Amino acid sequence: MLLIRNGKIITMAGKILENGCVLIEKDKIVAVDENIHISLSENDKVINAEGLWVMPGIIESHCHIGITEEKKGTEGDDCNETTNPITPYVRALDAINPLDPAFHDAIKAGITSVMVGPGSSNVVGGQFVFMKTHGRVIDNMTILEPAAMKVSFGENPKSFYKELNMSPTTRMAIASLLREELFQAVEYKKKRDRAIAGDEEFEKDFRLEPWIPVLNKQIPLKAHVHRTDDILTAIRIAKEFDLRLTLDHCSEGHIIADEIKESGFSAILGPDLAARNKIEIQNADFKTSGVLSNKGVTVAITSDHPVTLIQYLPIYAGLAAKKGLGIDEGLKAITINAAKICGADDRVGSIEVGKDADIAIFSGNPMEVFTHTVYTIINGEIIYSIEDENKEENKGKGKKKNKK
Repeated sequence: MLLIRNGKIITMAGKILENGCVLIEKDKIVAVDENIHISLSENDKVINAEGLWVMPGIIESHCHIGITEEKKGTEGDDCNETTNPITPYVRALDAINPLDPAFHDAIKAGITSVMVGPGSSNVVGGQFVFMKTHGRVIDNMTILEPAAMKVSFGENPKSFYKELNMSPTTRMAIASLLREELFQAVEYKKKRDRAIAGDEEFEKDFRLEPWIPVLNKQIPLKAHVHRTDDILTAIRIAKEFDLRLTLDHCSEGHIIADEIKESGFSAILGPDLAARNKIEIQNADFKTSGVLSNKGVTVAITSDHPVTLIQYLPIYAGLAAKKGLGIDEGLKAITINAAKICGADDRVGSIEVGKDADIAIFSGNPMEVFTHTVYTIINGEIIYSIEDENKEENKGKGKKKNKK
């Protein structure tokens, strides 16, 4: 067992214990209280979190970690399968390298789970996976797979395929291609359902089968949208086909906040610290998350790693908090709200009995630049501690001195 005691427990479940305890057994949280009295064996561990913030592990709700690897150029970039604008059958699971050093950077920042998937060159990019940040075997790190289906609107698919002299080259064609694909998927599902109901043989279509969890509302469309017209087109198509949807990036969401609220869909904002190198992100601003949240939209914050670095995700949430999101909602945007949007709030996102023991312990508010991650715990195991890191750094300095 692992006992965390004397910490400021920010459960993200509506309760803060100014001086509380969390008890972990194996990979689950088994108790959260002001005092936990239990007999511990010599094999059990205790963390004295006095003066520290104890929070659920931070969650990145949209990124390309491990699928666009750091330091490897084109050899490590498997983000877009650009041989066809419609590729629902490709799976991020098959391309993520857990040895990407960005995973370690994420862990050092207290980030314990991530939503990872294809990029935005294609109208339909493929399937996302929601996973833990620690491990060497991707199958063992996975929480949800598939977790979402990536679709993209606007400049990215339009400009990429224009260079190849292929459709789509306009926003009209992007919407048309997506509608055509969804229409075919709906017809396929009807035939499939009739066959199953009649206990008849049915030959599955590898290209269309990935749409079944989308049409059954088990997973959402994950829509890359920046401009207001693209946001509204994504909403329109999702409503036409009665689908779940998340509005990812949503850079001009503040302009149509009422319409987004009325749609009932959630938004994942960012990366607002990136360069405004495209026309469609000229109005990107950290204020958007606050405007949408104040309207009642559930929002999360993304780094869109490697567009901006994943380890600074809490700081991006802090900048959004500064521009109107507020401290409480800023913390929610990288914990429980992110978990809800990703469909994993039954496992992660808050410190509650029965949930995964994914916990980050900080020297203060993680959205402040001078705050340090003191411990990162994933599945009940201490994966990172600042004390161990300092020992390693000092050991390295000692070796350099000896060489001299």
